[in-house]
Amino acid sequence: MLFIVLPAYNEELNIGSLLDRIQQAVASPYQVLVVNDGSTDGTVPMVNSCSERIPLELLDHGVNKGLGQAITTGLCRAVDLASEDDVIVTMDADNTHDPALIGKMVEGIRRGLDVVIASRYAPGGGETGLSWMRHVFSRGASLLLRLFFPIPGVRDYTCGYRAYRGAILKQAFAAYGGRFIEESGFTCMAEILIKLRSLSARMGEVPLVLRYDLKSGATKMKVMRTIGRYGVLIARNWRRRPLSQSLL
Repeated sequence: MLFIVLPAYNEELNIGSLLDRIQQAVASPYQVLVVNDGSTDGTVPMVNSCSERIPLELLDHGVNKGLGQAITTGLCRAVDLASEDDVIVTMDADNTHDPALIGKMVEGIRRGLDVVIASRYAPGGGETGLSWMRHVFSRGASLLLRLFFPIPGVRDYTCGYRAYRGAILKQAFAAYGGRFIEESGFTCMAEILIKLRSLSARMGEVPLVLRYDLKSGATKMKVMRTIGRYGVLIARNWRRRPLSQSLL
C-alpha cells in the first residue's frame, strides 16, 4: 500500500491539479492524506471536491501551525495506517513535484532503501522557474548540511519530495518520540534526514526537475528566518543521539 502525505497551506490554485496528476500517475493501491494547515482560501472545498474520485483523507489543523507540524500530523497518521513494508511519500502541495516519479521512488524502496529522495542535484535533475536567490540558498543549504551530516548517496537535503519505508518511520518515532520533528518551518525536511541518518537508514536519490513555473501564488518561505533556523538545526543535532539511545 502507498500513502501520499500532502501538507497544504492556501493551495487552492494548485492542489486540484496535483491530485489529478497523482490519480493519473499511480496505478497501485494508494491513499492520499492531505493536511490542511489552517488554510484561509478554498483549499478545503477543493480537496473535498476531489475526494469523490480519489482515495483521500483530510486532516485539518484549523489554524496554521507550520510545515513541521503539518508533516508530523501527516506522517503520524500514515505510520498508524501503514505496515512496515508499506511506502509513505511526502510531496509539496503546490504542484511543483512530478507524481510520475513515485513509481521510481517506490522501486528504490523495494530494492532495499529506507528513504528515496527526489533530488534536484542528482544527475539529470534541475530546477525551472526558481529565482537565482532561492537557487543559491537551496544549494548552499544542502552543501552545508552535507559538510556536517554526510550521508552516502545524498545531495539534496531540503527537498520535501521523498519516499520512506514504513519500518524506518516507525523506528524513528519510537526512537525520538516527540523530538523526531522539532523544527516548525522548512528546515524540518533536513531535520528528518539528519535523524534518520543516526538510525543508519539506507538512502538514495532519483533525479527531479523542480517545476516552480507550474506553481501559482507566491512562495511561503521566509529566506532570512530559514537561514537562521539551519544554524540552530546544525547546533542542536551535532553529535546528538536518539532518546532511546540516550537512556542506555
